[in-house]
Amino acid sequence: MTQGERPGGGMAARVVADNVIAARTDAYFNRTRAIVERFGDRKVTYAIFLRRPVISAPRLMVEWLHAVAAESGATIECTVMFPEGTWVGAGEPLAYITGSFAQLAPLETLVLQLLGPACVAAHNAYQMAMALPHVRFMAMEARHCAGFDMQDQMAYAASVGSSAARREGAQGFIGGANDATAHYFGTSRGLGTMPHALVGYAGSTLAAAEMFHAVYPDTDLVVLVDYFGHEITDALEVCRHFPELAATGRLAVRLDTHGGRFLEGLDPASSYAVLERHSPGSIRRYRSDKELRYLVGTGVSAAAIWRMREVLDEAGFAHVRIIASSGFSVEKCLSMADAHAPVDVIGTGSFIPDRWSETYATADIVAYDDTPRVKVGREFLLRRKSDL
Repeated sequence: MTQGERPGGGMAARVVADNVIAARTDAYFNRTRAIVERFGDRKVTYAIFLRRPVISAPRLMVEWLHAVAAESGATIECTVMFPEGTWVGAGEPLAYITGSFAQLAPLETLVLQLLGPACVAAHNAYQMAMALPHVRFMAMEARHCAGFDMQDQMAYAASVGSSAARREGAQGFIGGANDATAHYFGTSRGLGTMPHALVGYAGSTLAAAEMFHAVYPDTDLVVLVDYFGHEITDALEVCRHFPELAATGRLAVRLDTHGGRFLEGLDPASSYAVLERHSPGSIRRYRSDKELRYLVGTGVSAAAIWRMREVLDEAGFAHVRIIASSGFSVEKCLSMADAHAPVDVIGTGSFIPDRWSETYATADIVAYDDTPRVKVGREFLLRRKSDL
């Protein structure tokens, strides 16, 4: 185990050795430290903020600062201004960090990495859960992340945004796709059943379902039905093969149809007809091209979900659940809510920010030896007396 690491891995296990911090921070912060050490250290206070509204997700940053302080023997005070899971307005200081200028200067780069992305992803997860409050979500961010540090940060963020939404009555995220980040959702294991590769290996959707059930008979059966482009045919075949699982709610079909084609049996006209039957208001108003794609386009549209629900109910499988995945961003969730799409669970990693520039946090020193001072234009960061 490397210096500063602890079991579990992830952001909290980042190496905190001084030489590693120096190698990962911006060079001008290391030079600042050398200058301050020569001409006299001072006590400073940093304010950290983002330029857009977010959900406060500071835990990984605070844990890392505590680890650095313990490793170096430095005294670092971190005051979080907004409790985890609360809304933060654009430009409002999320935290104030006070300590030795020489000690804190090299930490700025890494602190910003740990705070900004998590806060934006948490806000996205919150919006998704609130758009569809009766739907359960599963975090599937890992495949879209640049390594485990990012994966850990995004899973944490999803749990924070989800917890905020649950306080307002939403179901939110019930777990993640792997064991390493399951603890953020209060579970010990990752969720999920089969990938497309298993269906291809089995040679048919039913064969894959049979194989899975043979190995995991006590686990609910979730069948991925889009591999052969016969979502409806294959879903019904599996349901008829496992009538007891279907009747007791232990069977679900997962729709992951890619954007290059429609669900089996659908086309533009029939997709409009499906929504005309179930949610006419959603297609009778002006819609952007993106909204129309989510509602009646290719892939996992609202019409596709409604069509699958129709077919299952007509065949007597009302207790079979529908799980949807494939690009479920905040915007797509809002469109699904508008169409009242009968989806039970959504698997998504699209709470990861679309524009990484939105995640850029900024830090400014706002006090030197307890004397307020900040660059012109950032006076809004100065601590109010009520904050002290």
